[in-house]
Amino acid sequence: MIEPHLAGVEFVPVQSPDLGRARNVARLLARSVPGRNLGRLADIGAWVAGVQGASTPAPFAHPRAVVVAARHGVAQRGVSAWEPDAGATLLEQLEAGAGPAHIAARAAGASVRVVDEFDEVTGAIDVEPAMSAQQCAAAIARGMEVADHEVDSGTDLIIPGNVGVGDTTVAAAVYGTLTRTEPVKAIGRGSGINDEVWKVKVAAIRDAMFRARTIADDVERVLAEISGPDMAFLVGLIAQSAARRTPVLIDAALPSVAAYAAERLAPGTKRWCIAGGVSPEPAHIGCLQALELTPVLALDMTTGQAAGALAALPQVNMAAEMAAEALTQLRATSRPEPR
Repeated sequence: MIEPHLAGVEFVPVQSPDLGRARNVARLLARSVPGRNLGRLADIGAWVAGVQGASTPAPFAHPRAVVVAARHGVAQRGVSAWEPDAGATLLEQLEAGAGPAHIAARAAGASVRVVDEFDEVTGAIDVEPAMSAQQCAAAIARGMEVADHEVDSGTDLIIPGNVGVGDTTVAAAVYGTLTRTEPVKAIGRGSGINDEVWKVKVAAIRDAMFRARTIADDVERVLAEISGPDMAFLVGLIAQSAARRTPVLIDAALPSVAAYAAERLAPGTKRWCIAGGVSPEPAHIGCLQALELTPVLALDMTTGQAAGALAALPQVNMAAEMAAEALTQLRATSRPEPR
């Protein structure tokens, strides 16, 4: 039974980054220093300047990955190469400072915050709501609260991530519903599933999408019905980060679908986002296309935990440094820039 609509979370209007500043930086970099065409690094450097509101981009000094855990009831259907209780093991690794997220964060000079506040197993989305409207609103609000705390603490780049078994099933179901994409075109191989598990996964996504077909235009109700508190949390985290003029580096299927939902609920959010990478998951690819984001890397990672985005962070910071040096040289040898 689909719940009636209840008053949702109020999203703060999202202001645009300094696009004029970004365009000016891009124009200058297009002139380049002889023999130094920065290619896409120039585009990334210009984006960094725009979100920083600076005439010269700088590497992010205090990047922070926020990884949220959830227990998806649909995992009990056998939709993953992982056993349903494997999420608990992955979470223990994260909380102990191990696992892909921490390895990538150390290499990138970032820190990791683990959010494990949603202990209840969600409803199996193929037959029942994932959570109530109130639980969904509370998860979104919690994500917004964490964004505020991070920004107020000096975080200058937020990197959303998640951990939990069944997350690509949830991502595909939400993506398919919101974009009206057929289940077989929304599903990928996730954790590396075989053909038999793929069929089970398709059936679960098909049934979840069928249940949500009448509410496809109501993003918050879709989230309550067939996502989970992790996705709702990330929607709030990403939208509020954008509202607080703090850029977001996204990667993986579930965070990317969350970014797409955040853009639907808080238009303008996508201008504060940059895509760290792209995976083979159709929901991930489709959301990046809808958000008009070109990934920094193409490593085909399906690791989750924000590891793919963290792997791209050194490239983003390198782009900022190289763009800054090129701009310094150009300005030293050029006429004053027009005001």
